[in-house]
Amino acid sequence: MRAFRHLALLLTLLAPAAFADGLYQVEVIVFRQAGEQISASQPAPDDWAVGSQALPAGSERGTALDNEAAKLNPGNGYQVLLHQAWSQNLSAAPSKVAISTGEQTFGHYPVEGTLTLSQQERLLDLEADFWINQFDADGLLSSSERLKQGTRLKADELTYLDHGSLGILVRVRPL
Repeated sequence: MRAFRHLALLLTLLAPAAFADGLYQVEVIVFRQAGEQISASQPAPDDWAVGSQALPAGSERGTALDNEAAKLNPGNGYQVLLHQAWSQNLSAAPSKVAISTGEQTFGHYPVEGTLTLSQQERLLDLEADFWINQFDADGLLSSSERLKQGTRLKADELTYLDHGSLGILVRVRPL
């Protein structure tokens, strides 16, 4: 019986490392700050989602950052461009998903990008690469703004990424 208690204690101590992988809810708000749009030197590439996977059907979840999104309104000098939440398995191996919103035109969306997440012990590594696209009267991509930034974050902590006239709020919490 005593050996069982020692084994149970040992497993308890090792459990955080052994069971760190798991299911998380990822929520992202991409928004524009007041001011002039900053165009990228080139439009979004046609292969903007290379190496990523689409969000699996049924992974969509209800948003929890609705109060924060409501504060990002034109009266406060902001415009929400994308607000999505989904469930995703995370591990030490990077997981890259493609996210978009709006109507697709010749392979591009008004807002398109990838989010790469990996779990490193008690922290999460995040790489965001988003394009905010403008289309001409013929539906051709005419210009793009790009937000590409990485950070390390804590689970269940709201994180803000700022880049020129664009920003991202992201929260990743265990389920």
